[in-house]
Amino acid sequence: MDSDLHIRIDAVDLPGLTCPPGAPADGHVQTYRNVHVAVQRRARRDDLLDIQPGDATSATWTLPCTTTAVATGTDVKGPYVQGRAGERFVHLSWGTVDEPGTFTMFRRAKLLLGAVPADVLDAAVRTGLLVGRLGLTDAHGCPLCARVVPPAITWTAEPAV
Repeated sequence: MDSDLHIRIDAVDLPGLTCPPGAPADGHVQTYRNVHVAVQRRARRDDLLDIQPGDATSATWTLPCTTTAVATGTDVKGPYVQGRAGERFVHLSWGTVDEPGTFTMFRRAKLLLGAVPADVLDAAVRTGLLVGRLGLTDAHGCPLCARVVPPAITWTAEPAV
């Protein structure tokens, strides 16, 4: 039986509008300006949820999902959940926004749902809300990218509002 679930991503420590921070404008280093971040829709790099500037104090996205009990645990599906069963994830896309407002992606962070502790996911299925909290700046001051698993992200089950 399918159950409704929302995934809320609460992000802090955004890296700013320039990557890398303090990069000279002399062209010797690949520099990205007017950096923004958003959640990418499944299989659609050009369909982004709630684009946020890289210098925001925080960013929050809430994603509608459904869950299904499977032999290996719980499978999560939804319009912003990517990957095959057992390999699900959410993509945070980092990109630049030009004068007309066009978003051009240059890197992504992959929030691995398989890294959510089973007891936390089970509790979230009961409460209706799974919350992932993370900082979005890497050790070099740039946008967080690649695979994101605990302890870089903390997953909790919370009551749905």
